[in-house]
Amino acid sequence: MSTADSALSITIDGTPDLPGEVLGALYRITGRSRDELRRSILAGEPVYSADLFGPDHHEVAPRLEKACDYLAGLGLGMIAHERVDGQTDEITLDTMREILAAAESAG
Repeated sequence: MSTADSALSITIDGTPDLPGEVLGALYRITGRSRDELRRSILAGEPVYSADLFGPDHHEVAPRLEKACDYLAGLGLGMIAHERVDGQTDEITLDTMREILAAAESAG
């Protein structure tokens, strides 16, 4: 998971026990193992975090967007968070997408 000072993350709303095929698809999108994903979901923790300005931004930001699209397609609610300088705040998914677009055009 991300430890950068500026990051975005998504958490699945609630704690659904998702089937293996869903966890497998999330693994292919995020690179996190099924066990990691299951533990995060059941603990109400982010399923994926993306550093906004790290060296791998161009890899992790699209994964975050793909994970959001996949989960939305399944009808699962999500909560987005933005972490800046150690402060984490809940944001809307639209705001998260705007931040990702701005970070992409800046870098």
